[in-house]
Amino acid sequence: MKKVNVALIGYKFMGRAHSNAWRQATSFFDVPVAPALKVICGRDEAGVRDVAARFGWQEHATDWEEVVRRDDIDVVDICTPGDTHLPIALAAAEAGKVILCEKPLANNVADAERMLEAVRAGGCLHMLCHNYRRVPAVALAKRLIDEGRIGEPRHYRGTYLQDWLVRPDVPRVWRLEKARAGSGALGDILSHSADLARYLVGEITEVCGMLETFVTERPAPEGGRLLPVEVDDAALTLVRFEGGAVGSIEATRFATGRRNYNRFEINGSLGSLSFNMERMNELELYTEEGPESGFKTILATDPSHPYMEGWWPPGHIIGYEHTFTHTVLDLLRAIADGRQPKPDFEDGVRAQKILDAVERASLSRAWESVQGIGDGGSI
Repeated sequence: MKKVNVALIGYKFMGRAHSNAWRQATSFFDVPVAPALKVICGRDEAGVRDVAARFGWQEHATDWEEVVRRDDIDVVDICTPGDTHLPIALAAAEAGKVILCEKPLANNVADAERMLEAVRAGGCLHMLCHNYRRVPAVALAKRLIDEGRIGEPRHYRGTYLQDWLVRPDVPRVWRLEKARAGSGALGDILSHSADLARYLVGEITEVCGMLETFVTERPAPEGGRLLPVEVDDAALTLVRFEGGAVGSIEATRFATGRRNYNRFEINGSLGSLSFNMERMNELELYTEEGPESGFKTILATDPSHPYMEGWWPPGHIIGYEHTFTHTVLDLLRAIADGRQPKPDFEDGVRAQKILDAVERASLSRAWESVQGIGDGGSI
């Protein structure tokens, strides 16, 4: 069996999620390519050394540039803040590596386009980690839509609610710095809902939007002085789809009591689908089936459901971490086949252009077009 050596850049929240995924993919699925956890990289030597030991990485390092240039590295997995995605991806593309990058692809459209150009020029396989596409219930929703079970999609309602910033004494962490994060709830969580909208319904062509910051200053992480909050706390947008559907997407980190409420509902001409990440093993389906018709709950844990062939007997639910395992699994399958996995950096550019249009709309207070790939026009 072919083997690939993996370098993971970043070791905190997403670094741990990806580390676990690289380990678990080979434990539960028959993978066509075997990944070796070669080296994990981070700025804090003690911290990255601890994560390397916990997850079984062969080596740890603090210099990502040296790691990316190494001849014995085949895959570069980028799990760092958004402002570092560009230089790492450009270096990895120049070195001809397979690249997996966390979302959003970059902090702005220009950087995202440079990353796409680089992987195309380097002939690299490239993948964007939108892990919610890999929830079995979400992938099942995609299958049902493609089969025509709910007819022509008419409405998409996406809602992503969290509450970790409600308290004004929460420090100004890096996600509240525009230079590092690019945006707030817009890029952090609305990007997920926008990606699911594209995945399930189709391309978004036009938006209007609103961004709001409720707490404008927060204490520095080390305490003492107050620092300005430079990004949005909440983002809301209305969207039009290429196929004629309309939708709304709301994202906030100020929804008191909501921890990770990532929900969508799609209404079609023949039925509806509804999903909530906080009940991630369930998919609600409505179809017209006589006078007793109504929403039914599908427990997406049967072997016939996407990805479930590798896990437990029906009814034995899975969790958040499995979505990253499924992402790694699909990347390994693409490497074996020599084909481009999805979503990829082109999807990342398209998503970034949606976020850019929402930002423009929040300033203009008017509908704004979502630009296309490479031609400056509408999609």
